[in-house]
Amino acid sequence: MKLFKKQARLRRATKFRAKHAKKDIERLCIHKTAQHIYAQIISSCGTKILASASTLKSKLKNGGNVDAAAKVGEAIAKAATSAKVKKVAFDRSGFKYHGRVKALADAAREGGLDF
Repeated sequence: MKLFKKQARLRRATKFRAKHAKKDIERLCIHKTAQHIYAQIISSCGTKILASASTLKSKLKNGGNVDAAAKVGEAIAKAATSAKVKKVAFDRSGFKYHGRVKALADAAREGGLDF
């Protein structure tokens, strides 16, 4: 059952990335595990990582909750502005848009990213 759920998530991620490949815009890609959440801004060609943030870098006590995701969202927004990136496409890697994913996205928007 878990394998089927993961396959569905990866199918959603692949579909988004195929659509995004035609556009010439950077991508804010996230990945979450039970204990941590990661965010990267990937160049439009898909070969370079322009900025990154995670709960591992910020050394939070508990990286698997909504508060930690919001802090990662703020950190990725700061890193993006220092890399001179303002407009991105939000790649949620097939994860549902709720909980930690939503908290990260909202914090990144408040930090100045446009998506």
